[in-house]
Amino acid sequence: MSTLRMAAVAAEFSRDLEEDFRVAEQLIERAREQDVRLLALPEACLGGYLLSLDDAAELDEGPPALALDGPEIRRLAALAGEMTVVAGYCEADGDGNRYNSVVCVCGDGVLGNHRKVHQPLSEDASYASGDRFHAFDTPVGRIGMMICYDKAFPESARALALDGAEIGVCVSAWPGARTNAAANLEEDRWKRRFDLFDRARALENQIVWLSANQAGTFGSLRFVGSAKVVDPGGDVLADTGVTAGIAVAELDVAQALGTARRSMGHLRDRRPETYTYAGAVTA
Repeated sequence: MSTLRMAAVAAEFSRDLEEDFRVAEQLIERAREQDVRLLALPEACLGGYLLSLDDAAELDEGPPALALDGPEIRRLAALAGEMTVVAGYCEADGDGNRYNSVVCVCGDGVLGNHRKVHQPLSEDASYASGDRFHAFDTPVGRIGMMICYDKAFPESARALALDGAEIGVCVSAWPGARTNAAANLEEDRWKRRFDLFDRARALENQIVWLSANQAGTFGSLRFVGSAKVVDPGGDVLADTGVTAGIAVAELDVAQALGTARRSMGHLRDRRPETYTYAGAVTA
């Protein structure tokens, strides 16, 4: 039996890139001390997220835009070393576009990159949209990544699972409710949705699921934390709650997938020819 020790982070990040790297380095070292081999840091952990999702006039210039092949991503890879690390950042594509992106690195360099496809509220005023979901191989298995609102769409995780993802990693800057906010984040309805999506995406695709999220506050946003590791049956193995922390779990991924899919294999038993709407067929 070969087990994988993995972790998802809830932490607070800012516009100060040097401070963000300091926090990321501390988190990576804490994970290394616990023999973690796969670590997920939140959306926009390098440079911070947006100050508001309500009014574009409230937005500042946004996080610094980093090149995928630039020195900052190489610095992250060097910090990762033998570990596989997933982290969110603002990506510059060289043509003047900015993307809300997530990168997967190890000491050898970039393993995968994803640009956020689904943009909530006014986020499209700050970022261009990605256009695909894909899985990729890493030293710890085949991974598929998505960002925050992407997980509200079942097709996102299903596309990754159909591309062979064994582990889904969703990084977020998921806030509490914008109206009628609960004083106690544990009772917030947007937190409940965040948790439901995590469990549902793992269960319906029968994959391991890591969910990282921002914690604390930034601008007008109050984040729900709730980083977690979910098994292919939809059971939460580790959870930070609404405070900052690291959710760590150990699992034999191949065995867990095999057990979950043995009797009722959700991917195996699909009937895509019946999934029609307005004359179209969904894969």
